[in-house]
Amino acid sequence: MTRTPLFGLLTLGILLASCGSTPTATAPTPEASAPQTPAPVTAREYVPGEVIVQLAGGLGAQGLGALEARLGVQSLEQLAVVDGAALLRTRVTDGQSVEGKVAQLQTSGAVRFAEPNWIYQHQATATDAQFTNGTLWGMYGDASTPANGYGSQAAEAWARGSVGSDSVYVGIIDEGYQFDHPDLRGNVWLNPFDPVDGRDNDGNGYIDDTRGWDFAGGDNSVYDGGTRGSLDAHGTHVAGTIGGTANDGGVVGVNHNVTMISGKFLGRRGGTTADSIKAVDYFTDLKTRHGLNIVATNNSWGGGGYSQALYEAIVRGAKANILFIAAAGNSGTDNDAAASYPSNYDTTKDAGYDAVIAVAAIDKAGALASFSQYGRTQVDLGAPGVAISSSVPYNKYASYNGTSMATPHVTGGAALYASTHPGATAKQIRDALLGSVVATPSLNGKTVTGGRLNVSGF
Repeated sequence: MTRTPLFGLLTLGILLASCGSTPTATAPTPEASAPQTPAPVTAREYVPGEVIVQLAGGLGAQGLGALEARLGVQSLEQLAVVDGAALLRTRVTDGQSVEGKVAQLQTSGAVRFAEPNWIYQHQATATDAQFTNGTLWGMYGDASTPANGYGSQAAEAWARGSVGSDSVYVGIIDEGYQFDHPDLRGNVWLNPFDPVDGRDNDGNGYIDDTRGWDFAGGDNSVYDGGTRGSLDAHGTHVAGTIGGTANDGGVVGVNHNVTMISGKFLGRRGGTTADSIKAVDYFTDLKTRHGLNIVATNNSWGGGGYSQALYEAIVRGAKANILFIAAAGNSGTDNDAAASYPSNYDTTKDAGYDAVIAVAAIDKAGALASFSQYGRTQVDLGAPGVAISSSVPYNKYASYNGTSMATPHVTGGAALYASTHPGATAKQIRDALLGSVVATPSLNGKTVTGGRLNVSGF
């Protein structure tokens, strides 16, 4: 699809149950070194007093030291090194507003770009606290029992023996998830490169990242809900749709077998651009340094404005053959007219293909959900996103609505395709997903493909 960044006002709010999260990547191509003009800093939520800065070429984190007094910022942490220059989270030290500081830095000649540290939130809401037989319509096909032609057709793929593979990995950039949930524990990653010993054995900067990392909390606890299930319900729900195990009395995901890794960046107060970048880059590093077969990350979140830093992280992931599957949003608006990030990013220019797949939500009758955002050139396809039952903490099940719920159906489809097509590139997986859709009247003129997900069609 062709996605042109639109820099008008955006409404903030992560779209978890409605939408999703943030990304990371590998070094951009020379073309990526000319950043696009950032959106005006207005009417969107960001961390007070913080600015993300990409230093000019050749300036490392130490290079900022001599400039701090003149620029009025102080480095808080290095997020990445891109083309030899540091990407930094900084604090404003001279009393200027974030808006004023971004404008000043952009014209200083010392930085490649500067932007706010956007905040992302989720809006998941439960509509049914108990899973009951016959409600898992998002997994059905038109020839399955029970049947629903507007489901993902996963049940028909299972009938042919396509149930996924533990050798296929998916990153969940979201809240954390309850990794010992009865429906999830069989598909949880255990890091073989960093045993629990208080040391960073794999050298990625994260000590004992056994099941992933909590970038919001800065520790290895990827589930913080306890036995009361007070947190991480959204991430747990997403995980169940991607990879809930079969024949255990609960729900089942698109894949009976898959390996899921947590990149938690959404905490009690949402998540930031800085943490989303670290999460995206975490998965890129796992694939490029350790060879893990990570085929996609699920990003059921949104909010904030255009971020050059996040875009370039997604590009780094795209170059490593990792798809970035994102929720279109829950505001019921047209993403062609008012850009919604991260789903509106397009990596074609800098990665050679578009690694971003944007997902709208449909209901069990095939109608575009009233809350779902759409876009003839910006949203790729639709998937089940209304009354979706899945796992939640603690050891429970619930029904949620949102493009957040539609997105993991598509991520699950990417993993299912990868399990039957070993060695497939990210572009080949993308082409298979979009090329197998079923034409759907409610999506005609509302999405690029005009169709809905069909995981039995490849």
